[in-house]
Amino acid sequence: METFEKNWYVLHTYSGYENRVKINIESRAQSMGMDDYIFRVVVPEEKEIEVKNGKEKEIVHKTFPGYVLIEMVMTDESWYIVRNTPGVTGFVGSHGAGSKPAPLLQEEINSILRSLGMSMRSVELKVSVGELVKIIEGAFSGLEGEVTEVDEEKEKLKVNIDMFGRETSTELDFEQVDKID
Repeated sequence: METFEKNWYVLHTYSGYENRVKINIESRAQSMGMDDYIFRVVVPEEKEIEVKNGKEKEIVHKTFPGYVLIEMVMTDESWYIVRNTPGVTGFVGSHGAGSKPAPLLQEEINSILRSLGMSMRSVELKVSVGELVKIIEGAFSGLEGEVTEVDEEKEKLKVNIDMFGRETSTELDFEQVDKID
């Protein structure tokens, strides 16, 4: 029985092939019609300023050399396509013998994506001033509020929530709320 849930997995790759694997998976997903199963492929990197001979130079380091993160729905077909991509040596958390890997926990991927300055959600939040949202993460989780300000560029919004009978304004990240239809 397959569950059609989108999760993050870790791929092990030949060291130095991380970006090539990312490009290969993205093009294979598109050419094989797997866009609904294979979503984001991320090579975790961080930029650093290095001073050599008195000159500043920006260099990019792989945060996890030899590993690539992939957001996908694990089906027999998507698993096969990713596993057989050139440069991929396997999934982390797979015990071999044809067993499917365990996905990353939500807290793990949230922490990694946040450290890379990326959003946890792959769909953009489309809300405007006056609309209601439900807070799904953070100190005010479970509360609903009215949007008073939206900053698309910083992916932040201001929401008025009812706290002990008083209206209180709070600033939230896009990924901390869901739109109420």
